Amino acid sequence: MPRIVGVDIPNDKPAWVSLAYIHGIGYYMAKKILKEANINPQVRAGKLTEDEVSRISQIVDRDLLVEGQLRRQVAQDISRLREINCYRGIRHKRGLPVRGQQTQSNARTRKGKRKTVAGKKSVKEMR
Repeated sequence: MPRIVGVDIPNDKPAWVSLAYIHGIGYYMAKKILKEANINPQVRAGKLTEDEVSRISQIVDRDLLVEGQLRRQVAQDISRLREINCYRGIRHKRGLPVRGQQTQSNARTRKGKRKTVAGKKSVKEMR
């Protein structure tokens, strides 16, 4: 398995798909990187030579924010929003959708499992 920026990429997939296993690199950017490194995107990642892997690593290190650095940057951005108490920061604090989605009937992924609240007893049941 070739190792690029601390991530083992799969051998059996095309190089452009394997590169997308790195956090911060999608399919589009993977193809762009391979084009810049003069590597055929369809070649299997296991067939890449050491020279080709080092060229890819150099391009990724030079041009992109990936893996730990990217995660740290995103976490800092979110904490900054929380500290300044802007609308988006408040939504992050409360664990609600940040980008304006409806919450009355959806947003279960963000809000978590339903917390059922017992309803009030009616007058008939109290007799």
